[in-house]
Amino acid sequence: MAIDECKDIENGLEKPFLENAKIVDCENEDGSIWMVLLSTCVAVCGSFEFGSCVGYSAPTQSEIRNDLNLTLAQYSMFGSIITIGAMIGAITSGRIADFIGRKGAMRMSAIFCITGWLAVYFSMGTLVLDMGRFLTGYGIGIFSYVVPVYIAEIAPKNLRGGLTTINQLMIVCGSSVAYLLGTVITWRNLALTGILPCTFLLVGLLFIPESPRWLAKVGLEKEFEVALRKLRGKDADVSREAAEIQAYVDTLQSLPKTRIFDLFGSKYIRSVIIGVGLMVFQQFIGINGIGFYASQTFESAGLSNSNIGTIAYAVVQVPITIVGAFLMDRSGRRPLLMVSATGTFLGCFLTGASFYLKGNDILLEWVPLLAVSGVLVYISAFSIGMGAVPWVIMSEIFPIHVKSAAGSLVVLVNWLGAWAVSYTFGFLMAWTSTGTFMLYAGFSVLTILFVAKVVPETKGKTLEEIQAIINS
Repeated sequence: MAIDECKDIENGLEKPFLENAKIVDCENEDGSIWMVLLSTCVAVCGSFEFGSCVGYSAPTQSEIRNDLNLTLAQYSMFGSIITIGAMIGAITSGRIADFIGRKGAMRMSAIFCITGWLAVYFSMGTLVLDMGRFLTGYGIGIFSYVVPVYIAEIAPKNLRGGLTTINQLMIVCGSSVAYLLGTVITWRNLALTGILPCTFLLVGLLFIPESPRWLAKVGLEKEFEVALRKLRGKDADVSREAAEIQAYVDTLQSLPKTRIFDLFGSKYIRSVIIGVGLMVFQQFIGINGIGFYASQTFESAGLSNSNIGTIAYAVVQVPITIVGAFLMDRSGRRPLLMVSATGTFLGCFLTGASFYLKGNDILLEWVPLLAVSGVLVYISAFSIGMGAVPWVIMSEIFPIHVKSAAGSLVVLVNWLGAWAVSYTFGFLMAWTSTGTFMLYAGFSVLTILFVAKVVPETKGKTLEEIQAIINS
């Protein structure tokens, strides 16, 4: 390994994602980067589960409604009640993760999700069906907070962006797999497949360390050192990193405990505005409406076989999200967000235009192609930036002593927006399909302005350095 590359690490310089894997090796000669990667892989089983839950309703809509005789309103409740459970999970996620640790929170989430999937599988009516969906929602509400936080706390700073992006990649993979499997297996069997990621997670948690930052925060000094050395390598010099973390935690321990209302004081308000704002825009550009009911959108546009559009939707997400992971530590967070929001604007505009043409009997033969193209442009653009980057930034911008309260607030806002969009999507589409997508296009424009004016660049900076920038 070149000496200059090791110096780059000491100076905190950023390297592209693939090169980072080599750089870390100069700090961890025993190959301990593999423990960081293993820990990340185990944690993102929760992200895959997240994707499986939110993607479940898209391919199963017709089959569930026919089998259980559900009305549109009843199915809209089933599709959206997951977000109500997730909101409650979000409210409690920070406190749970602080009380029983990051691993304990992930273990608890997996149990809720397994219980929920079994309820969906055995349901014969709306009550048990909705209860199962609610329980899976509660589980993924906790996952949505704890997984990116855990990864951010265990990863070396030069890999943090790329590794945290894997969270979104696995969410996308989970939803894509649900979309694809839902076209070939029954809705009950699809529910059973949702148990598998939780099983892998529960087993994997037995072999990975707890977050060193959390261990330091709760005063488990011996366990903190063991966990950090396990992540960085038994022969690696972790004294500087350990001292920085311990000094930071010691300083924070002297501060009073933060409640949600305290976040609106001058000290934290900028971080709150950034975190809450990004989550609001992530949702109100329409992702959970378009994603939850993709097949309905294609049917409304006149596509003869909606499964074709749903499969294309599923296939496009994964490679584009991988591209976003590579770009995360190369281009930075801000450029990705603005390019992504520009793409979602274009996708919504094209889809809205297709429904306008259909409503006015103009170029009807082009309407399905234009609608599918618009949705695919939309999901490609969303996957490259707006899907992953807000979660990465959320995990970076809050100091550890307010992370539980702030994280709960930010994730709660995200799921509140998800509920509003997913519940109203069907009704908005019935009212005005063109207006629905133009509304989402308008929020995409506002997203670009918000990022340009408010969001700082966090690429290549330690969590402590980011705090200094925000508070300066």
